Amino acid sequence: MFKAFLIKYAEIGLKGNNRYLFENALCDRIKDALKPLGTFRVFKEQGRVFVECPEDYDYEETVEALKRVFGISSFCPVVTVADTDWESLTKAVGDYVEAMYPDADFTFKVFAKRADKNYPISSPDICGMMGAYLLGRFPNLKVDVHNPEVSLNVEIRTKAYIYSVEIPGPGGMPVGSNGKAMLLLSGGIDSPVAGYMIAKRGVSVDAVYFHAPPYTSERAKQKVIDLAKKISRYAGRMKLFVVNFTDIQLYIYDQCPHDELTIIMRRYMMRIAEHFAKQENCLGLITGESLGQVASQTMQSLAATNEVCTMPVYRPLIAFDKKDIVEIAETIDTYETSIQPYEDCCTIFVAKHPVTKPNLKKIRHSERKLEEKIDELLETALKTVEIIEIE
Repeated sequence: MFKAFLIKYAEIGLKGNNRYLFENALCDRIKDALKPLGTFRVFKEQGRVFVECPEDYDYEETVEALKRVFGISSFCPVVTVADTDWESLTKAVGDYVEAMYPDADFTFKVFAKRADKNYPISSPDICGMMGAYLLGRFPNLKVDVHNPEVSLNVEIRTKAYIYSVEIPGPGGMPVGSNGKAMLLLSGGIDSPVAGYMIAKRGVSVDAVYFHAPPYTSERAKQKVIDLAKKISRYAGRMKLFVVNFTDIQLYIYDQCPHDELTIIMRRYMMRIAEHFAKQENCLGLITGESLGQVASQTMQSLAATNEVCTMPVYRPLIAFDKKDIVEIAETIDTYETSIQPYEDCCTIFVAKHPVTKPNLKKIRHSERKLEEKIDELLETALKTVEIIEIE
């Protein structure tokens, strides 16, 4: 029945003279999302974005794919009518009502938009005449202009588009319209949500994961790959950099005070993540840190890890309660994967009593104990990185 979708956006409409750039980015993201499902035609027409569907396509799969395209505020499955003369149009609208609502017993209002100004009937007249036609064809219908149960939309363009159902989209901005950033991705609940949220603001995402075999298993690594795949359903293609962090962690563990382990290891993670971020032309780092959630996420701890970075660090979850984060994780289907009981490298080397208010001078002094071997270990970690393409 539905051979097209009308795509609606919100923020993009506020972009003034640059709006077309964001519209083009949205069209590109829609094409990418639908490419595995068939050959769809995505095009712009007078402030609207349309998706024309192939003859044989899966409606449910297409709807699910569009629900994950950032930049779409909502979308409507539409019936298209090539012949827009009044008799053909009224019959098509009546047939639409009959197919969608077999009982035809509800209140309604007709909304008309005449984008084709050469069409001989004005928008208000289309509403009135179409309403009268439907009342005559379906005796149980009633008009309610203030609070209708069904809003019946008719848009006249080169074709006519008929729709009454509006499906919510994810909102946000098209991925890629706001640069690229590098996500520090662990196997926990928070970092996948952070990647999702920053992608929602139009940022392309790559990710780096710190693996510590044999202290972390291959299943822990696969868990992170699975999380990256779930993020990529919203964020699109991404690279996952898997860094072997074992030797660096063991060296820090041997040389530094144990209450400072988490902070010092985190500082070296940030250094490594920034290396790959610069390599991939990223404009910042992304972490899943939430203020005060754990010892390494106090104001003092975040300041200590920030100090080693030369690029911005974005923390979209900084003021979120854990409950808020879990709700988003459940919505985007990362929660069940995140709670699988496979430890990541951070949890293996956690001290019993980690420092919560690290002193930067003491941290720098402790890091000087690493000078003999740390550069060599870092170089080895960078050279042996595994890069996984996530589609």
